Amino acid sequence: MENRLHRISLLLGESSIKTLKDSSVMVFGCGAVGSFAIESLARSGIGHLILVDFDCVEETNINRQLFALDSTIGKFKTDIAKQRIYDINPDIKVDILNVFFDENSVIDYKPDFVIDAIDTVSSKIALYKWCSENNIPFISSMGAARKTDLTKIKVDKISKSCVCPLASKIRHEIRGLNLPDFPVVYSIENAQNEHISGKEFGSIITVTGTFGLFLADYTTKYLLR
Repeated sequence: MENRLHRISLLLGESSIKTLKDSSVMVFGCGAVGSFAIESLARSGIGHLILVDFDCVEETNINRQLFALDSTIGKFKTDIAKQRIYDINPDIKVDILNVFFDENSVIDYKPDFVIDAIDTVSSKIALYKWCSENNIPFISSMGAARKTDLTKIKVDKISKSCVCPLASKIRHEIRGLNLPDFPVVYSIENAQNEHISGKEFGSIITVTGTFGLFLADYTTKYLLR
C-alpha cells in the first residue's frame, strides 16, 4: 500500500503522509464540486473521510460529477463515493450519512476539517453555525454554475469575495450571526447568459472540478500547516 502515496512522499515527506493519514475530513455535498474534492482527498492520503449527501445519481449529473456514470444512475452518491474511495485506497476509513443536512440535523462527528459543497443556502448557513459552535475549521464553495473561465476562480475570505451572486447572498445572510470570517472558493467571472430551464443552471466540469480541487488543496495545506 505504501506505493499508492509514494510520489506524495517524495514531494512532501513521510511526516506529511502521516499527518494526512491521521486526519479526518468531512465533506458535505458529493456532487459536481464535492466529488472532485473527495477524489483529491482520497488520492492525497487522508485517513478518514465522512461524506454527507441525500441525493441519488441522475443522468443529467454525468457531464460534471465523478460519481455519475451510466452504471450508477439511481444509486446514492455517498454509496458510490465510498466504493470508489475503497478502490483508490482500501486503508481509508469512510463513513457516510445519507441525509439532507439542515439546522435540525444531528452530527456525531468532530472532524479536523470540513468542506462545504452544498447547493442550498439555508443548509450552508446551518453548516457554518455548526462548524463555528464546534470550533471546526472549514472552507465553503460558492457558485460554480454559469461560469466557464478557470482563471477567474479565487480563494479568499467571504468578506473579500466579490462578483459572485451566491457569495453576496451568503454575506447578507450571515450578518449579525457573529460567525468568524471564513475561506471560500468563488469566481469573479460574470455569469454567462444561457438557456435557463426552470431553476436549473448550466455548468461544465472544467469549472466545477477546479472548484473541488481548490477546496481539497486548501484543506490539505491547512492540515499540513
